[in-house]
Amino acid sequence: MLSKRLSPHLETIIKTCPAVHREFVPSKKEGWDEKMTTADPLMEEEHTATRGLVHKYGNRALVLLTMNCAAYCRFCTRRRKVSDLKKGVITDKDLDNIVAYLKKHPEIKELIISGGDPLTVPILLKKALTRFSRLPQIKVLRVGTRLPVSDPRQADKKVLAALDAVKRQPLYLMVHFEHPAEINPATVRAIRRLQPHVTMILSQSVFLKGVNDNVKTLYDLFSGLIEIGIKPYYIFRCDYVSGAEHFIVDFKKETEIMTKLRSRLSGLACPLYVIDVPGGAGKVPAPLNFWKWDKRACLDFNGTRITLKKL
Repeated sequence: MLSKRLSPHLETIIKTCPAVHREFVPSKKEGWDEKMTTADPLMEEEHTATRGLVHKYGNRALVLLTMNCAAYCRFCTRRRKVSDLKKGVITDKDLDNIVAYLKKHPEIKELIISGGDPLTVPILLKKALTRFSRLPQIKVLRVGTRLPVSDPRQADKKVLAALDAVKRQPLYLMVHFEHPAEINPATVRAIRRLQPHVTMILSQSVFLKGVNDNVKTLYDLFSGLIEIGIKPYYIFRCDYVSGAEHFIVDFKKETEIMTKLRSRLSGLACPLYVIDVPGGAGKVPAPLNFWKWDKRACLDFNGTRITLKKL
């Protein structure tokens, strides 16, 4: 069960913003529907090559560096193991095994460092980035985080030193933003500190019922992000993860919202709307209502037809 954790920064915000409160504070609705959801909807356990390394796509791999976060999002895809601090820390031996696997698979050109939140363990992050960036095959590195939103004070000199370990490759920082209230002076200061140390900062968002499932909220969010130098990259349909069913927005409503946003936002400010199809391969872009299309199913990256569930 995903435990509760809040930073002092978020404790202040949730007092005046019900939407952010809903993101981080446990709810009685956190049961699960075994017919509709699963603990591991993206089948990461099945594609774990060695502890801490998920190799699901040919040319890129996911490194789960830690299961620690500054605060725990109630809709987390990895809520099955995030907050398990005893089992969720990568060791030197694990890093050795990951590097050995990468050397045996030269087709892997890109690494996504995630967790948990890798910026919460800057010493470990520096060690990992140093080792990964020395591999000639690795051409691109990404680091996923929510630290500037969850606890911006932690984006300190240790974090910056960790990011500076990458000398050769482009390093992209992927920050999760869900609501415009998360763009506040403390978070903006953290972003300003981070920007000189990475190639680019992009954002990822998730459609969340009762948080951001309306046009105005997302318009304000994406406009606000581009104004502080962050490119909105993805907005996801909420994964069908057990315990987070109450966050899932009606699929038709999502496409209506994104169709309106695409007509109002600049191309620079509008993220790609995707579905990480349960049991499938790839983050499949969802067409918008500028075209007629079948909302009942899609093809994944392997050409497999995936029926889209409805809650």
